[in-house]
Amino acid sequence: MFDPISMIKILLKYILGVFFLIAGFNHFWNPGFYYPLIPDYLPFPVLINTGSGIVEIILGMGILWERFSTTAAWGIVLLLIFFIPSHVYFIQIGSCVEDGLCVPKWVAWIRLLVIHPILIYWAYILTKNNKYGK
Repeated sequence: MFDPISMIKILLKYILGVFFLIAGFNHFWNPGFYYPLIPDYLPFPVLINTGSGIVEIILGMGILWERFSTTAAWGIVLLLIFFIPSHVYFIQIGSCVEDGLCVPKWVAWIRLLVIHPILIYWAYILTKNNKYGK
């Protein structure tokens, strides 16, 4: 029997997984994009960028692998919470980095207060996962 809710959850799981895989690999393809977004008070920006990329790739693969999808979804929730200081820092520095990402301040606020919570909730929904995303 066709269950549209299960189909939507499966689709959401695959979209989130691919999103995190691409984002994770982008830390290696374009590391210079991320360094200015790492708050100055955090040491070892190269390690933070590399670690973030590795974790995003692992979580992106994990959410696509049924056996690990619930654990990976919780990992994504935690990772997104850990990224909040970076979003706050981006707002504090004027939502613009030299030779990098520059957006109006309201866009940075929308990203922090709307998009980021939606991503957290999206991953949280997937923590309620069992076989085939039901």
